[in-house]
Amino acid sequence: MREFIVEADGGSRGNPGPAGYGAAVLDAATGETLAEHAEYLGVATNNVAEYRGLLAGLRAAHALDPAAAVHVRMDSKLVIEQMSGRWKIKHPDLKPLAAAAGRVFPADRVTYEWIPRERNKHADRLANEAMDAGARGEQWSAASAPDTRARPNAAPAPEPGPATHEAGAPPAPGGAAGAGVRAEGAPPVSGGAADAGAGDRTACASSASGGPADTGAGADVRAARATATAGRTASGAGPEGAVATPGWAPADLGAPATFVLLRHGETPLTPQKRFSGSGGTDPSLSGVGREQAEKVAAALARRGTVQAVVSSPLARTRETAGIVAARLGLGVTVEEGLRETDFGAWEGLTFGEVSERYPDDLNAWLASPEAAPTGGGESFATTAVRIAATRDKLVAAHAGRTVLLVTHVTPIKTFVQLALGAPPESLFRMELSAASLSAVAYYADGNASVRLFNDTSHLR
Repeated sequence: MREFIVEADGGSRGNPGPAGYGAAVLDAATGETLAEHAEYLGVATNNVAEYRGLLAGLRAAHALDPAAAVHVRMDSKLVIEQMSGRWKIKHPDLKPLAAAAGRVFPADRVTYEWIPRERNKHADRLANEAMDAGARGEQWSAASAPDTRARPNAAPAPEPGPATHEAGAPPAPGGAAGAGVRAEGAPPVSGGAADAGAGDRTACASSASGGPADTGAGADVRAARATATAGRTASGAGPEGAVATPGWAPADLGAPATFVLLRHGETPLTPQKRFSGSGGTDPSLSGVGREQAEKVAAALARRGTVQAVVSSPLARTRETAGIVAARLGLGVTVEEGLRETDFGAWEGLTFGEVSERYPDDLNAWLASPEAAPTGGGESFATTAVRIAATRDKLVAAHAGRTVLLVTHVTPIKTFVQLALGAPPESLFRMELSAASLSAVAYYADGNASVRLFNDTSHLR
């Protein structure tokens, strides 16, 4: 059996902030580098970036040999302990990434090892190259990477800005004990600093036996975090430990990327309350739905703030977007990531019909975001990963602009859930009407502010 070593890392300059990951696949016998991958992720947290690096490395190894055995080495204590099953994964943004990583290879063919950051320089360099590329408005490519790629013994290129890494390494000699790790709710550590060579570190590990807390600092949360981040960042992280506060941001952050989230108008299935995702008949708008689209178009024209229109590829959203865009004098860009969840065999059925035909599957779906609808549908966890990636892509593309995203119930609820750092079950506790408007603003420091939800005043 062939054996690979996967070295992976991720970082975020701000946490959350501009983020990227790097991953390398090595031949375990010779140490030869067989594959390198890196990607700029837009705005994300360090923990999300680390998991994305792990996932990329495992997929690269699988592409080389699906039957291989893999030994993963990372300097993220959180990822290693969680993937080894010793720590619980509590945050909803990390659960789907960990699940996806666990599906690449059978569990008995993957082992995990934590290593100090100084032994993970290869992946760390790739992650920083990806973030540097993102700062230039580019994506990383091997062809454009610095010459250090061809000279493995060369010193890595200096980082233009600190990338925040997850805690887990012991503090540097002379620093305060535990200065690099702070449990949720603990006061700031004073009198010592974490390993300066490892950059600013954030503690967000959770032990199944009551160890360090798995805090929201490891989540891909864009909401302003005055209470959520209190006591979670390592001593010295950020300017004098300053954190953003809900609903406002420092004046020097500039205009946010604002997503106006429009649910499409009614289709014939909407008033019947039938499951209508991306795997069904793809219905068009009804007469009522077209009238709703005209009304929302008139309301948005009066506001005059929308600068671009992006739509899900499904017919009902493209039709709604077309009506609105024509009124605004704009074109429509189609984004595959904005499509509705695939509800599998439940497409076209009412909730009652699903309950009668597939009661066990429905109960499992209601109980866990990892559960998929009957017949190969898409779980909410999988949808959340897709929406988070789409959000980061669009935030990077539309910084400082107001963009209308014409999409569906689950994507809009997921945008809001991620912005608030709410648990997955919150998706079942939001009411979202046809042709309603919601809005989320994304700031340059990675924080988000939910400004509007389920507004239907324009339909009255």
